[in-house]
Amino acid sequence: MPQLVVAYGKPDDPAAFDSYYTSTHQPLADKIPGVTSWHAGHCAAPDGSEPPYYVVAVLNFASQEALSAGLASPDGQAAAADIANFATGGATMLVIDDLVG
Repeated sequence: MPQLVVAYGKPDDPAAFDSYYTSTHQPLADKIPGVTSWHAGHCAAPDGSEPPYYVVAVLNFASQEALSAGLASPDGQAAAADIANFATGGATMLVIDDLVG
């Protein structure tokens, strides 16, 4: 099952990031076709140090074809374009596919 991972760097204003993410960006991500499930959460390092990312979101797709089509869709493009509106700490996108299983 391929996954799109979006790792967000620490924003200039964490409260503003959280508010925008839940009120504006999340509804856009909810519209991406082909997403079977997704979750996002704040990051913490096991040793208590500053983690390299503030929030990581993981979007699951049934196939690589579904992932590609979802990202290429107007809703996928809108969600991707919206990242620049709130991710002042930057964002890194990765596609992960199963190594085992």
